[in-house]
Amino acid sequence: MRAMVLERACEPLVPRERPVPVPGPGQVLVEIAACGVCRTDLHVVDGELPDCPLPIVPGHEVVGRVAALGLGVTDLKRGMRVGVPWLGHTCGACPYCASERENLCDAPLFTGYTVDGGYASHMLADAGYCFPLPDAYTDVEAAPLLCAGLIGHRSLKMAGDGAVIGIYGFGAAAHIVAQVARFQGRTVHAFTRPGDTQAQAFARSMGCAWAGDSGEAPPEPLDAALIFAPVGALVPEALRRVKKGGTVVCGGIHMSDIPSFPYRDLWEERVIRSVANLTRRDGLEFLPLAARAGVRTEVIEYPLERANEALANLREGRLSGAAVLVP
Repeated sequence: MRAMVLERACEPLVPRERPVPVPGPGQVLVEIAACGVCRTDLHVVDGELPDCPLPIVPGHEVVGRVAALGLGVTDLKRGMRVGVPWLGHTCGACPYCASERENLCDAPLFTGYTVDGGYASHMLADAGYCFPLPDAYTDVEAAPLLCAGLIGHRSLKMAGDGAVIGIYGFGAAAHIVAQVARFQGRTVHAFTRPGDTQAQAFARSMGCAWAGDSGEAPPEPLDAALIFAPVGALVPEALRRVKKGGTVVCGGIHMSDIPSFPYRDLWEERVIRSVANLTRRDGLEFLPLAARAGVRTEVIEYPLERANEALANLREGRLSGAAVLVP
């Protein structure tokens, strides 16, 4: 098998050949057809997430087909198309797992962070954490749904039922969740890097009623704001834009420090909350919803060997939509 491997943090991935792994009990071998490039992959590669075991193969928006079954796997069959998300395994026994909050598991495994992921031609996956995928999407189109889509969906659920939603950072997650919010009848306003007219035009093409710089005031107060850019300074900015009782949802796994701000900006029952990982229920809810809503993913394909180029383009804000690696 071929893989792009992170051997040292903050250094380029290295192409390697390895023996094809054999699935253990409860696992499947996945022959990978596509893997999305997510901002979380950048945080792994750039050494911003703690305790990453190196070497590691990044990637957690994986689409492929089951090539072999481990002992005890009965729900999947060889040849089935599956998606493999960020949450790759949970203990099933801690208080969080026992209360249907497996996204907060005390002993989880994360695809492409603590176990090898999808920047490869093959990978092992826990059979219990493989999702069936809607037929409406090709392999490449489906890849961004496995994290950008799922985290956007969970963020939108945490925002509540507000009719006016603001989105800060209009990239892979935002362009998917904006379409879902519009399908639900909500108004969406997009905030981008200052002067990024290309991203603003992209946001409007995804159904946003307004798009402007992150420091601008939207044309109306927001019921909730979703922040996907890893910029802590956007939290107090978004608080100033939401109505009384409004919610600011931080959708990323990593963010720069949030600066101090006046208590007045938080007062009147405004809420700041974070999204941590996902649950399998999120996947079973969202993937059919995306198909019903007619969500289209804007993707830019890269051969697997150009993973470093795709990561650099994401890091520098040169992508509209999502980069996808194709082995």
